[in-house]
Amino acid sequence: MANISLHHTSQAPLVGSFATFGQILATWRERTRQRRELTNLDYRTMRDLGISPTDVQFEANKPFWRS
Repeated sequence: MANISLHHTSQAPLVGSFATFGQILATWRERTRQRRELTNLDYRTMRDLGISPTDVQFEANKPFWRS
């Protein structure tokens, strides 16, 4: 019978993992900030950008982890 290991060992260095995790957190914070700013736009600015209040509401209601 073959010996099969069910445990995966990562070959990635631990420091790289922390850096990647930090980048993910930074991206999430930036999305949250941008979506909050979208909700503060007035109608004229939305019209100038070519977006509707419905578009803004849709984007603002997305969870921070979704792009």
